[in-house]
Amino acid sequence: MDHPIQKRRLSLAIIEAKGLTYTYPIGAKPAFEDVTVKIEKGEFVLLTGPSGCGKTTLCRCFNGLIPHFYGGKLEGEVTVAGLKVAESPISELAQHVGMVFQNPENQLFALSVEKDVAFGLENLGVPREEIREKVDWALKMTGIDDLRSRPPYELSGGQQQRVAIASVLAMQPEVIVFDEPTSFLDPLGARQIFEVIRSLNRDLGITMILVEHRLDLTARYAHKVMVMEKGRIALDGEPRKVLSSEEARLIGVGIPKATRLYNYLKANGASLAEIPLSSEEAYQAIKELSGHD
Repeated sequence: MDHPIQKRRLSLAIIEAKGLTYTYPIGAKPAFEDVTVKIEKGEFVLLTGPSGCGKTTLCRCFNGLIPHFYGGKLEGEVTVAGLKVAESPISELAQHVGMVFQNPENQLFALSVEKDVAFGLENLGVPREEIREKVDWALKMTGIDDLRSRPPYELSGGQQQRVAIASVLAMQPEVIVFDEPTSFLDPLGARQIFEVIRSLNRDLGITMILVEHRLDLTARYAHKVMVMEKGRIALDGEPRKVLSSEEARLIGVGIPKATRLYNYLKANGASLAEIPLSSEEAYQAIKELSGHD
């Protein structure tokens, strides 16, 4: 089966926000203010920052939940896949942007994995044969084809999260937003989910926006890191540069241990060839520094 999602070059903006400010209906002050971001097609973007800084709220603007579902006051402009979010219904935006939430149980309700993955396609009125093909493809891409007949409530947390990802992937969106998708998983289960997300980005060219605090596990995959603080984009750039900066440390971002080691060595007169983002990269850099094979 040929799929419309293909590997893309990073060349055109898929999401662009200019001067975006949003206040919830009962909010005394904006959840975020004067946010300007540009996300290219095929990018893997890591969005991080202290709790309550506006990360989840910003992501809700990308699929139209804000302003169409939550209401409130949205100022500025945000476009997704060429659509102005404020002027486009959620049903139209959902065909371009999928969202995977923290707790997969909130997205799963059918009596079998297969039915859950097919739900969104059925609501769009996709022909039955096409639904079957897309569901089969999504289950295989997320490595859960053998679970198709199982009730989701019998699965482990990691398996449930894969089902939630497959249900979004079956819609074949151009962008998938993950809002702390591993917060209920142990480090091993989290790493497995991050590997799935990475492969979907690398192999299919889907634009990924990952809201996450576990930077030790995720920084290595990102093309770009955006750090929010107090409702504003404080840092936006290449992961090694952003996460090794003094600004990121002062904000309180969970800098990867390998990057912290780099900063320590640099401050004490030793210099690694490259800023590491993972323990594997740090190990290799230290070996090269010490001259050992």
